[in-house]
Amino acid sequence: MSDSPEIRDQLSRMTARSRILLEGNDRAGARSMLKAIGLTDEDLAKPIIGIANTWTEIGPCNFHLRRLAHKMKEGIRAAGGTPFEFNTVSISDGITMGTEGMKASLISREMIADSIELIARANYFDGMICLAACDKTMPGTIMAMIRCDIPALMLYGGSIMPGNLKGKDLTIQDVFEAIGAYAAGKIGYEEFKAVEDAACPGPGACGGQFTANTMALLSELMGVCPMGFADIPAMDDAKDDVSYRAGELILKMIEQDLRPSKIITRTALENAMASVAATGGSTNAVLHTLAFAREAGIPWTIDDIEAINKHTPLIADLKPTGKYTAVDVHRAGGIRLIAQRLIEGGHADGSALTVTGKTLAEEAASAKETPGQQVIRTWDNAISQNGGLHVLKGNLAPRGAVIKLKGDEPRTHRGPARIFNREEDAMHAVQSLQIKAGDVVVIRYEGPVGGPGMREMLGVTAAINGQGLGRDVLLITDGRFSGATRGLCIGHIAPEAMLGGPIGLIQEGDIIAVDIDARSLNVELSAAELERRAVQWTPPKPHYTTGVMAKYARDAQQADDGSITNVFRA
Repeated sequence: MSDSPEIRDQLSRMTARSRILLEGNDRAGARSMLKAIGLTDEDLAKPIIGIANTWTEIGPCNFHLRRLAHKMKEGIRAAGGTPFEFNTVSISDGITMGTEGMKASLISREMIADSIELIARANYFDGMICLAACDKTMPGTIMAMIRCDIPALMLYGGSIMPGNLKGKDLTIQDVFEAIGAYAAGKIGYEEFKAVEDAACPGPGACGGQFTANTMALLSELMGVCPMGFADIPAMDDAKDDVSYRAGELILKMIEQDLRPSKIITRTALENAMASVAATGGSTNAVLHTLAFAREAGIPWTIDDIEAINKHTPLIADLKPTGKYTAVDVHRAGGIRLIAQRLIEGGHADGSALTVTGKTLAEEAASAKETPGQQVIRTWDNAISQNGGLHVLKGNLAPRGAVIKLKGDEPRTHRGPARIFNREEDAMHAVQSLQIKAGDVVVIRYEGPVGGPGMREMLGVTAAINGQGLGRDVLLITDGRFSGATRGLCIGHIAPEAMLGGPIGLIQEGDIIAVDIDARSLNVELSAAELERRAVQWTPPKPHYTTGVMAKYARDAQQADDGSITNVFRA
């Protein structure tokens, strides 16, 4: 490196944070310990880059991230930095689904954010890259980036390739649907086992527009993941290339002092939610964008989310409600093409800044659409004139509930409540064929506090769909549904049952009605009757009284506040 005054001044500015830890005679102890792991004085004089790696051997989503981290380190070193890789936790939703273990998933988001923040603050990184790949590692890393507010970017590890059975593309959703179909006698054991064996062919996150790929899309539109990096599949050679380039990019971000506070703005959140609306993304985008807003101090409510979905047509035909996978999006033109569509349609603000230093419009301008692709439609050929997510309110959800729609589902449902106070009981009823057409399956005490941890209930919804009841049964919960049926699944109800929300007051057989066009969710009971029941209601004993679950239950906010634990207190 040149010894010119200009270069020395630039290096001094780029290492300003890490010098607190590493510069001066009184910091000899720190330098000595770092030399024990093979670093030199030259290494320690360079910008120090933290790599927050969410690698784990438990599940395919993050299994390959060590490979990507290695390429990232090469890029950092080539650009003049010194990488420090560290790890944090990761929970697989797909593996823990339907068990008590699933309660750890949303809680892990908070622990991921907390642990990365702690490491970054302790070690005075000049910049940071967060390498994430599954449902909660992506929002958790972004929350940490917001808190630390140092030059930082997030890189998504990429989607799994679709499985294939008899010419049909498969995702993990097909496995859960096969569980219901097998229980109902619609398929035999050999077909059931064949689906299980074929659905997940290698590393990468779940292949539909479930939470992981929704967050990948959202992160590019919000500007925190470099445009064109996220939609590359996990095992594609190009993923190694963009990992290297991410390592190079972080040094440029430090030079430009390009921090999350300059990127994650109200406009960025609006752009991100428009992309979720246009692609039928996961309902968890509601929780996570609310969490980002709370961390960043940006005004953002579920009513804002509803307004964007009401005016943004659905143009991507993606699983679980549609036909195609995330890999198909990549082949069709990628997230860059979706961004271009949104800007051209007036649904996204192209002036928003991204981690590359370019605006969203500048990044989207180079989109290349694959001729004849049918994955990402045009606005005049939209699947639905409304986005994929909607917020419902009523006497069952005074502060809101969230539903995911494609547009061809029933617009109303009215039926008797079937009450279950835990997910396992509801799944047993489904598997033993106790749920009938017209029923309203109510799964409660699964909220942020009551669960605790707000379990995702893809297993129940997919099993009902596998039995052919997807369009005939309404499901509601104060936990989470991503909308895996072809019908109506309503989750994220606030306030939750554990805190005395109305969902905790309804009884077996009460008539529940939903009207999508009116955005309403109600139980046909008078206000006086609900008040009478509220007076008589007492909360059940908590499932956990010590440990991490109890801590989360004590601190967690409700779903309409993102279920966060990091609450500002004056």
